[in-house]
Amino acid sequence: MLRVSACTVRDRWPLFTGALLTVTLGVALVQSSVLVLVSTGEPKIPPGTSGRAAEQIREGYVGAATLLGMATPLAMFLAVFIVGSTFAFAVEQRRKELALLRMLGGSRPQLIRLLLGEAFLLGLAGSVLGMLLGMPATWVQARLLVGIGLLPGDFSARWSNGVLLLSPSVGIGVAVFGVLSASYRAARVRPLDALRNSPRAARVMTAGRWLFGVSSLALTVLLVAAGQSADLLGALLIAMGVSVFGSIALSALSPLAVPLAGRLLGAVLRTGALGELAQANLRDAVRRSASTAAPVIVLVGLLVGLTGALNSLARATGADLERITAADLVVESTGAAAARVPRIPGVALASPQSQVEMSVTARHRVGHRSYRQTHHSGITAVDAAAYQRTHRLTLRSGSLDALHGRTIAIGPRLAGQGVRGGTVTARIGAHKLKLRAVARLPEVLENGSDNFLVPRDLVPAAMLADAPTETLVRVAPGTSPRAVADRIRAAGIGEVRTLRQWADARVAAQQRGTMGIMAVLMGMSGLYAAIAAVNAVVIASAERRTEYAVARATGLSRGQVVRMTVIESAAVTLIGLFLGALVAAAALAGFHPGPGGARILAVPWTLLGLLTAASLAVTAAAGALTALAATRPSPSDN
Repeated sequence: MLRVSACTVRDRWPLFTGALLTVTLGVALVQSSVLVLVSTGEPKIPPGTSGRAAEQIREGYVGAATLLGMATPLAMFLAVFIVGSTFAFAVEQRRKELALLRMLGGSRPQLIRLLLGEAFLLGLAGSVLGMLLGMPATWVQARLLVGIGLLPGDFSARWSNGVLLLSPSVGIGVAVFGVLSASYRAARVRPLDALRNSPRAARVMTAGRWLFGVSSLALTVLLVAAGQSADLLGALLIAMGVSVFGSIALSALSPLAVPLAGRLLGAVLRTGALGELAQANLRDAVRRSASTAAPVIVLVGLLVGLTGALNSLARATGADLERITAADLVVESTGAAAARVPRIPGVALASPQSQVEMSVTARHRVGHRSYRQTHHSGITAVDAAAYQRTHRLTLRSGSLDALHGRTIAIGPRLAGQGVRGGTVTARIGAHKLKLRAVARLPEVLENGSDNFLVPRDLVPAAMLADAPTETLVRVAPGTSPRAVADRIRAAGIGEVRTLRQWADARVAAQQRGTMGIMAVLMGMSGLYAAIAAVNAVVIASAERRTEYAVARATGLSRGQVVRMTVIESAAVTLIGLFLGALVAAAALAGFHPGPGGARILAVPWTLLGLLTAASLAVTAAAGALTALAATRPSPSDN
C-alpha cells in the first residue's frame, strides 16, 4: 500500500504541494525555535558586566524564550490546520478516483492506509526539506531576536543532535494528524460514485464539522460573556482564547457562513453577467469557497484580535500612568542637571526620580515557598515628600512619610510577588546595609515599574549626580506649561515632555519587544495563510477545466472567464475578511468601554487594511493565473 501511496504522490503532486510547503516550514520553524530555545537556557554574562546589565540580559533571554514558546505552538496549530484542510479538499477532488478503488475491491481500511501512507511520505519529505531549511532559519531567528533587543549581539545558537529525532517526528506527526479526519471521511465513499458523470454533491457539513464548529462557537460565546466582567489581564487572556476558538469555529462552519455571506454580496455581484456567474459559483462550490476563506478567517481573527488586545492593554497602561501621576511636565536628565529644575521660573514643584546603581536582596514568599532574590534594576531614589505630591497612590501598607535614612519601600512591580515588610539587604558600592521596609506601593499596569524606592539621602551624592533621572514637574498656577518647558530646554537641562507624551513613550518602550513578537507571528501566520489560500485555488483548478470549457463554449471569451474567476476569488476573500473581523471584534469586546468607562479600545485599522489588500492581491493573482493556465487549451480539448 505504501508503494501505491508513493505512485499517487508522484502522479498527483500538484494536490500536495501546499501541504508539503506547510510541513517544511513547520519543521524548519520548530527546529530553529528549539535550537535557539536550548541555547537561551544558560545566559552568557560577559566578565565585568554590572549587576543591572546582567539582570537585563537575563530578562532578555526570558523574553526570547517566551516568544519561542508562543511561536512554536502557533506554528504547529497552523500547520495541522492547513495540512488538514488541504487533504480534506484534495480528497473531495479525488472522490471518483477513490470510489473506483472501492469498486475494484479496495476496502475502507485500505483506503485509510492509502491516505495515511501519502501523509507519511509527505511528512517524511517535508521533514528532510525542513531540516535543511531549519539551519539557515536558526541563524535568521537568532538575528531577529537580537534585532528586537531580546538577545545580546554576540548570541549564537548551538546545534543539538536531539533535533535529528525531533524534526522527523514533528513533520510526520503533523502530516498524519492533519489527514486523519479526511482519511476516515474518504473511507465512506461509495463505489457507485465512480459511475457518476459529475461529482456527487457531497455533504460538506459532516458530523465532525458540526461537533467541532458548534462546540468551538459555544466556547467562544462563553469567553466573550466572561470578558465583559474581567479585569484587563483577564480581558487579554480571554481575547487570546476568543481569537483561537472563534477562528476555529467559523472555519469549521465556513460551508454555512460563506454562502450566507455570499447572499449579502448578491446585490453587488448581480450588477453584471460575470458577477452573477461568480455568485452562482459561491453558492454551488461550497467546499471550494470554504477552503479558500478558512485561512483568511484564521489569519484576520488571530492577528487583528491579538494585536488589538495588546494595543488596548498598552493604551490602558498609558491611561493608568496619566491617572496616577500628578504632574504637568517630565524632564529626562542626569541627577546633577535635575537639581537645577526647581530654580526655573514657573516651576512650583520638582520631584526627581533617579535610577541608581545598587542591589537589593529581599525575601519572596509564594504560597508555602520562601526564597531570597537579588535585584539590580528598578531601584529608584526619590524625595518622599515630593513623590507623594506628584503621585496619586493608595498604599497597600505603611507610609512614605517614614522613607528616610536606612529605609526602603516595596515598589509596584514587586508588590504582588510576596515581598513584604521586614528588612532587606542593600549594597551600594562597597557598602552593605540593612534597610527597613516602611511601605508597600500598589500594583500598576506598567510592566517596567519600580522594584524598590529608596530615600535620596541614602545614596552618595556622586552616584546621584551621574544617575539617569526623571523629574516630574508641576508648574505654578496661571503659568503656561509650554513656557516652562521652553525655559527648561533653553537652560540645557534635558529633554522635556508633557505628561501624555512621557506616558506614551514609556508604553512604547515597554511594547517594543511585544511588537517584535507580533511581527514574527504576523509574518509566519501570513505566509501560512497565503500558502493555504493559493493551494485551495490550485487544487480546484483541475476540477474547473471542464467548467471553464463549457463557459467558453457558451460564448464567454478567455478574458471573461479569467475576470469571472478573479471576481469570485475576491468575493470569497472579502467574506473571509468579514468573518475574521467578526472574530477579532468578539476578541476585543472585553476592552470596551474599559475600566471606569475609559476609552482604551485600540483597533489596529492599519493592520486590517494591510491584511485586506494583501489577501485580495494574493487570492486574485492565484485565481487569475490558474484560470489562465486552465483555459489555455481549446474548449473542445476538455
